[in-house]
Amino acid sequence: MIYFYGIQRENIDRYICIVVCEAMVGDYLNFNFQYCAVSIIPDLPMSFGGTTDPCAIANLMSIGGLGVELNKKHAKVLFDLVEMELGIPSDRMYITFQNAPTSDVGYKGTTFHEIFG
Repeated sequence: MIYFYGIQRENIDRYICIVVCEAMVGDYLNFNFQYCAVSIIPDLPMSFGGTTDPCAIANLMSIGGLGVELNKKHAKVLFDLVEMELGIPSDRMYITFQNAPTSDVGYKGTTFHEIFG
């Protein structure tokens, strides 16, 4: 699950969620596309580094597939993608990585612990 905050509505193409999902899930996280969710919350008033120039905060939550070295690779992909697709420079965005246990993520009336074991 990836959340983006503070992106201007006019900069969001309808396909950006699919682009982010395919880039992260298919190529880097090796997760099934059906479990990917992207949320973009546009037009949230934000300042970053003392200005209100376009900026973003992203949170990547995953069940596995994260870690010190992997996060560097994920960050590179996300920063490049956001700059290319949304025009937000990499020095105007933070990404937090959250490696969630299967028992902490619910789906279809249960948790992924029951689904995946």
